[in-house]
Amino acid sequence: MLKTRLLTALILAPLGILGVLFLPTNWFQLLVAILFLLALWEWSRLIGYRRYATRAAMVVLNFFAMAFLARVEQVGWLIPVIALGVVWWVAAFAWLMNFHFAENPGKTNKLIKTVAGTLIVLPAFASVVYLHAHLTDGRLWTLALLGLIWAADICAYFAGRRFGTTRLAPTISPGKTRAGLWGALLGSGLVALVAGVFFDLPALSLAGFVLLCLVTVLFSVIGDLFESLIKRHSKSKDSGSVFPGHGGAFDRFDSLFAALPIFALGKLWLGI
Repeated sequence: MLKTRLLTALILAPLGILGVLFLPTNWFQLLVAILFLLALWEWSRLIGYRRYATRAAMVVLNFFAMAFLARVEQVGWLIPVIALGVVWWVAAFAWLMNFHFAENPGKTNKLIKTVAGTLIVLPAFASVVYLHAHLTDGRLWTLALLGLIWAADICAYFAGRRFGTTRLAPTISPGKTRAGLWGALLGSGLVALVAGVFFDLPALSLAGFVLLCLVTVLFSVIGDLFESLIKRHSKSKDSGSVFPGHGGAFDRFDSLFAALPIFALGKLWLGI
């Protein structure tokens, strides 16, 4: 499993870097939309929808919302959607504290999780549009965020394997440990420091940026745990199988979904 996971990562990471740096903005946004909508398609199955028509309707509605966000020229249209995503992830943290909330299948719980799917995917897409298309050096800022999340994932994995004894959230994800979390924060903190120096941030802005990156990583863990909780509700091991060794698109992007709005809004608030 580890070899398959590493091989898939070694293929996907360079493709992701090349896409961020060299794809025209419109094509990059289309690629991101396809991947995010694929994740939403998987989500629709996890929350209990079985009819393809219903699942397709959920995806199509979100596609039109993404198409609108991709076409807007004023950042003012994006910020409320990104801010809504930040509010959602704070609420998702509270949801994690109550494992059984909306657990049982039923129309009301399914509706709650349907709305949750949109609140996960749409603000993340708005954040991609903001970072990649509306910022000076937007491609590099987007790449910095990806590097941050990748570093957190890698360091969490190896720190957890080497030092992990105390479970972080045993009911939700028994494989995650507190040592893994500390490893993620340490590794991502170093990447944030290097990125801040690369962007030539002044000392005060650099300190704020590193703090923002640490908060972003904490929320990326919440994103990972939240998907694990929903998989527990649905008694599924993975959201799909599109990425060998990693599972589905939602399994691959769960951390990024939470990290994107936190990073984008925090960067705007700090004025970096």
